[in-house]
Amino acid sequence: MTVKWNKSGGSRDLVTRPRLGKTAAARHEVVKLLRTLPIVCGSILTLGFGTVAMAATEEHGLSQKAVEIATPFGFPITNSMVVTWIVTIGLIVVAQLATRRMQEIPQGLQNFVEWLIESLYGFLEGVIGPHLVKRTFWFFATIFIFILAANWAGLVPGVGSMGWGHHTPEGFQLDEPFFRGANADVNLTMAMALVFFANWIIWGLRESGPVGFFKELFAPKGSTTGALKVLLTVVFFAAGCLEVVSILFRPISLSFRLYGNVFAGETMLETMARVPHIGWLVQVPFYILELLVGFVQALVFMLLTAVFTLLICQHHEEGAASPGH
Repeated sequence: MTVKWNKSGGSRDLVTRPRLGKTAAARHEVVKLLRTLPIVCGSILTLGFGTVAMAATEEHGLSQKAVEIATPFGFPITNSMVVTWIVTIGLIVVAQLATRRMQEIPQGLQNFVEWLIESLYGFLEGVIGPHLVKRTFWFFATIFIFILAANWAGLVPGVGSMGWGHHTPEGFQLDEPFFRGANADVNLTMAMALVFFANWIIWGLRESGPVGFFKELFAPKGSTTGALKVLLTVVFFAAGCLEVVSILFRPISLSFRLYGNVFAGETMLETMARVPHIGWLVQVPFYILELLVGFVQALVFMLLTAVFTLLICQHHEEGAASPGH
């Protein structure tokens, strides 16, 4: 909104008017995100179901695997899946409430959601360019918001500390917690990485075409002739083969980076909670740290996927940007 001073009747009144262009764009992106959020989350959950049956074995401390808490109709449900569903439903409800009664001058929840979407759009536009952000913003914004919400939901008191257990001489031992941080399950992080990898291939083919996609990986860059061109062709082809290997490992690196950081944070909090008498107190600074880590990890995942997309589409981006200068 803009603020202007308007003279009327010899006095000055404060007049507020919305920024129609940016507000309309943000509103449009909110509606698009509302439509794609269930699709993206559903795709992630569907891919994650393939490996959720890996139940945890008897371990000391926080289990590295999600714990199976129920099997209705033979379908395994883990504690991390429950948190994932809660976060997904919560985001859909918030999006519905924010866009239920759209106003020209946004207020309350609508104002916050529009500010968030507009800020993310401007940030990504500065990273990958205006052309590419129009095609890919729906995914990057959704994945950032989902990861951030899932990371912070894992810090809610009770997540990882309520469930079935047994009494021991040292105290109550928790065996099957009802809830577990969603991103502390490598199945979910791998599913998100695979969904991005599929979209990355589609975006690359759409922007450059099959021939351009191949050239971006293997063809020599620059204009050369003669023996130097032959030498560079061999060099760039070898570099392209290494790039293909690097691309195949990207889903693994993306998934384990997010999983490792979130799992390490939960392990640290659980360790601090076992400090006698003052366990509740020593966790406070680590909770604040984990809030920051949760935000940073969501931002890192979004930025890495955005940069990977830009690298495969950058030739098209440069060609599209040149006529405008």
